[in-house]
Amino acid sequence: MTVLYCHCSDCRRWTGAALPAFVAFTTGDVAVTPDVPSARYESGAVRQNCPDCGSPLTAAFPYLPDQIYVPVGVLNNPDRYPPQLHCHVASKPKWLHIEDDLARETASGRDTLNEAFDD
Repeated sequence: MTVLYCHCSDCRRWTGAALPAFVAFTTGDVAVTPDVPSARYESGAVRQNCPDCGSPLTAAFPYLPDQIYVPVGVLNNPDRYPPQLHCHVASKPKWLHIEDDLARETASGRDTLNEAFDD
């Protein structure tokens, strides 16, 4: 399992957060019930939102096969999922300054995410 912060503008807009955090699960380990329609975006991302409240539920990306990303903010126990990585730091708001020792990827971090997921 990988937990990351994503600084990209797509994730910021989707979650409404300046710095959203996500947990990567194996696709087969996550089920949204009842079945929720998904939307495919120009980027290729497939996202699901709660049809009742609009909360972001899941995101899947073509370059991260067999992985599904769930925003930490919708989980009951967010303390169980401390982030391990920052992705898309080149896209972060200029005013956002995070002082931590986590690895930073300028772009998607797909290689790091795929390697960490395989471990």
